[in-house]
Amino acid sequence: MSSTQGFAQIGVIGMAVMGSNLARNLAHHGYRTAIFNRTAAKTIEVAATFPEEGFIVAQTLEDFVAALERPRRMILMVKAGPATDATIDALIPLLEDGDIIVDGGNSFFQDTRRREARLRELGLHFVGTGISGGEVGALEGPAIMPGGSRHSYDYVGSILEDISAKYEGQPCCAYIGTDGAGHFVKMVHNGIEYADMQFIGEAYELLKAAGFTAPQMADIFQTWNTGDLDSYLIEITSTVLRQVDADTGRPLVDVIVDAAGMKGTGTWTVQEALRLGVPSATIAEAVFARAASSSPDLRSAAQAALTGPDGHIEVADKTTFVDQIREGLWASKVIAYAQGLDEIKSAAVEYGWTIDIASVARIWRAGCIIRAKLLDRIANEYAANNLVTLLEAPSIREGLAKAQTAWRAVIAEATQAGVPLPGFCSALAYYDQVRAPRVNAALTQGLRDFFGAHTYRRIDRPGSFHTLWSGDRSQVEVPD
Repeated sequence: MSSTQGFAQIGVIGMAVMGSNLARNLAHHGYRTAIFNRTAAKTIEVAATFPEEGFIVAQTLEDFVAALERPRRMILMVKAGPATDATIDALIPLLEDGDIIVDGGNSFFQDTRRREARLRELGLHFVGTGISGGEVGALEGPAIMPGGSRHSYDYVGSILEDISAKYEGQPCCAYIGTDGAGHFVKMVHNGIEYADMQFIGEAYELLKAAGFTAPQMADIFQTWNTGDLDSYLIEITSTVLRQVDADTGRPLVDVIVDAAGMKGTGTWTVQEALRLGVPSATIAEAVFARAASSSPDLRSAAQAALTGPDGHIEVADKTTFVDQIREGLWASKVIAYAQGLDEIKSAAVEYGWTIDIASVARIWRAGCIIRAKLLDRIANEYAANNLVTLLEAPSIREGLAKAQTAWRAVIAEATQAGVPLPGFCSALAYYDQVRAPRVNAALTQGLRDFFGAHTYRRIDRPGSFHTLWSGDRSQVEVPD
């Protein structure tokens, strides 16, 4: 390796598809890139498959580190969890003060915080970086969400911005905040992604219940992709619905088992929302819907035991019904974005991050899975207004006011027909709950005080109070 010592500007560890594609992306942007995989044969295979990239091939970790310019910059694209920790442990003895490790995997943000603190004590920099866009995005330009010290971003930020997706010439990459901020934002991105796909699935189910065929639905989604619903997920929904199974001649969607998998980021989003006390029920419903779909014993028992409408919707005016579904889909998507962004804001307070929500929305406008026309509006609204919630943004609240009649109508129709819409229903319930001048929590607090003396507050004067329920039921003031 002496001939290439200190020659590479950056290196990538992990040569599975995401890692090799990211390395190719770096090379395409003119960066001299070293590559390494735990299995040397894989590193050699990648270099041989793409000789035009001019990779510096390292067959040992020592050779990989020696090949990098200082301060050394390296991106880990290995499996999240123990594999990431093992790679970091192996790297530490080989590194020097100021070297920078970028973790581009789907790591849990608390693991990132732990790793960043550990490496900081050793004089090293750790940049937990969310990368979204899948295999194609890694190669052609993903959305990138880096978190770590501002100093480390000064050394790696320009590279990450170069290889990121571009929206109207602007990079879909920006500094998010310290320690685990980048991975937290990526986690919430994935939670919103779960909700978005659930809503699309419910729109599909509504269209199917009304008698539309898969090719007809493909046309509808294609049309929707030219308006306010313009997004990557709507676009590929049309493509999937148009696909015909070669073996049976049926629409492919009709021969796929209706059990959706998940890898954990959606669950993390919901768990952290619960811990922070942020109402993100719509995202949670999407996670639980996948869990229900993948519970065959539960579904089999329920199908045998339960009765109800057959899930068929009689529609007199199909054009109007399609428009109602479109409005409900858009409104539900807005609620999921609002809940996700609220969770990011709450986490920033909890962990001392300074996160620009408008910047987050800009990053998501291209390259990532949830890229959508809506995000441009969201970014502009957060940039122009000091928002408590996305729902109060002028253009958003106007859009929701316009959509809500159709939104309510399609949910009512589906409920009468027995078509399950957990996402649409949860989104509308959230909309009504947060806009209500008074909710049922007063009764809940009264019940809590009855059985647990948890106290309550009054609307007409300050302080905490308890009713002597087992005595004369008089009220006493309780010191806070």
